[in-house]
Amino acid sequence: MLLIKYVDLPPKIKAVSTENEDGSYTVILNSKLNYEQNVESFKHEIRHIEKKDFDKDDVDMIELLNHV
Repeated sequence: MLLIKYVDLPPKIKAVSTENEDGSYTVILNSKLNYEQNVESFKHEIRHIEKKDFDKDDVDMIELLNHV
């Protein structure tokens, strides 16, 4: 299951995703961004979920690889 929430986040944070205790995921999108920006942010967070990045420790390396 995937939950999507829109939250007023600081401008530098486009989106955040978390794995929930039940194995589902929550993607939080910045409500201050426009539709197109949120679509791109959502795709980025889905890549994290598909790559099982929540099982990895090096967040900086994960982000670097996701932006290549």
